[in-house]
Amino acid sequence: MKAGIRQVLIVAAVAVSLLTGYKIGQWRQYGDQSARPDSHGNAGHTAIAAPASPASGERTVLYYRNPMGLPDTSPVPKKDPMGMDYLPVYAGEQDDDAGAVRVSPQRLQTLGVRTAPVERRVIDTAVQAVGRVELDERRTHEVAPRFEGWIERLHVSATGDPVRKGQALFTVYSPELAATREELAIAERLLARAAEADTADRVNAQRMVEAARARLNNWQAVGTPDGSRVVVRSPVDGIVLEKAAVEGMRFTPGLAVYRIANLSTVWVLADVYEQDLARLTRGQKARVSVDAFPGRHFDTRITYVYPVLNATTRTTTVRLELANSERLLQPGMFAQVEITTAGETPSLSVPASALIDDGQRRTVLVALGEGRFKPQAVEIGRRGREHIEILSGLEGGEQVVVSANFLLDAESNLQSALAGFRASETKPPPTRHTTQGTFDEYFKDSNTVMLTHEAIGSLSWPAMSMEFALARPDLIAGLAPGTPIRFSFEERGPGEYVVIELQAIARSDLGKASSNPGR
Repeated sequence: MKAGIRQVLIVAAVAVSLLTGYKIGQWRQYGDQSARPDSHGNAGHTAIAAPASPASGERTVLYYRNPMGLPDTSPVPKKDPMGMDYLPVYAGEQDDDAGAVRVSPQRLQTLGVRTAPVERRVIDTAVQAVGRVELDERRTHEVAPRFEGWIERLHVSATGDPVRKGQALFTVYSPELAATREELAIAERLLARAAEADTADRVNAQRMVEAARARLNNWQAVGTPDGSRVVVRSPVDGIVLEKAAVEGMRFTPGLAVYRIANLSTVWVLADVYEQDLARLTRGQKARVSVDAFPGRHFDTRITYVYPVLNATTRTTTVRLELANSERLLQPGMFAQVEITTAGETPSLSVPASALIDDGQRRTVLVALGEGRFKPQAVEIGRRGREHIEILSGLEGGEQVVVSANFLLDAESNLQSALAGFRASETKPPPTRHTTQGTFDEYFKDSNTVMLTHEAIGSLSWPAMSMEFALARPDLIAGLAPGTPIRFSFEERGPGEYVVIELQAIARSDLGKASSNPGR
């Protein structure tokens, strides 16, 4: 009786042990990434749950990387096309951001580092052009007598003198004018005497008077009271720009004796490149500045876009009119012109001071927090007065450095160079792995082979067939497909595996442990 009870207790203890082992095995199998058995011992449906906070001392999985070393990651566990599990990457194992620089709070304050957000805004773009100040062609006049004569007296004798409309410029003597005036006087006396004569005499006298008056009016000459001299007067208010007249000189019809311009309004003619013409229309606002008055701007608008393109410079002239009541702008001055062409659609942008452009690369410094800054290459679009459009490289919402960024960029470049130098000095030799398998096929064009190999524990690879590169083509000399082999290969880069040693073995040796499983 006692022996029977003892046997029952032993069987019960064995059953409890088996049940406990089964429970523990299920717990280890499912873990946090699959459903755990319920209270009745039934496994629930598989589901990916939110990762729980790691317990003290446990490592945190950041992501999962491709087992073949390819640049492919996954936030959750997965398998590659060959059925191999992606490998976990834990916190502290990932590489630091390339070129990132860390700055202490005290140094940040000393450098005066400031940041600004990357945000969407309407870019206030502007077309930049170089121009020159010119005379208003509609306010420029030349004094050129229509008759021949001699200058007897100058009333305005210096270039640059201001003149008023109707002011006397010079007095001339012209034999031609004197003769015409004498003809007019005779014709007028004949007309007075012909008042009592027949009709034909009156008509002839009237024609002589009209002809003499017409010649004097065409010559635009105003005589002195005695009629022997003529005073030439200014036709407009303005400044004497050129003066060819001197007392006693003889002049011929059409000779420009004076050139007078009204400078109350001037033109600015700017040369705009062909690619910017589509952005310009008449009436657009513009801002003009000249070197003579730094910091001062003259606001105006486009009044005319010339319809001819200069084939040599590939530019078109744009005309702007400026009021010049203070006489600050002088013809011949060079001018910098900025024509506003703001768009209407907001686009991703950064402050202009955030961009570092050395002619070969365009970067911004992104603030990573805790005093860390990383250079980020960007592609830019339109340039505004204060902001620059970002086409790629940033997502929006980042903080970029807008002051002291050149100092941080220089330090970042120095650290990257030092890191690369140290890496080149301490770079370990390629990892070598040795395994067994069979030779399947050789591809001459790519100098690669297809090999079937056993499981490789050092790489967490299962047994499979895959393609390898060959260090030398003679490694497979004399091998036929299906030949058992032992081979060693190196991992020379992401996804780059090169066979460096290969030899045929007896088929009976397949399955035996390799003498060099990997190092």
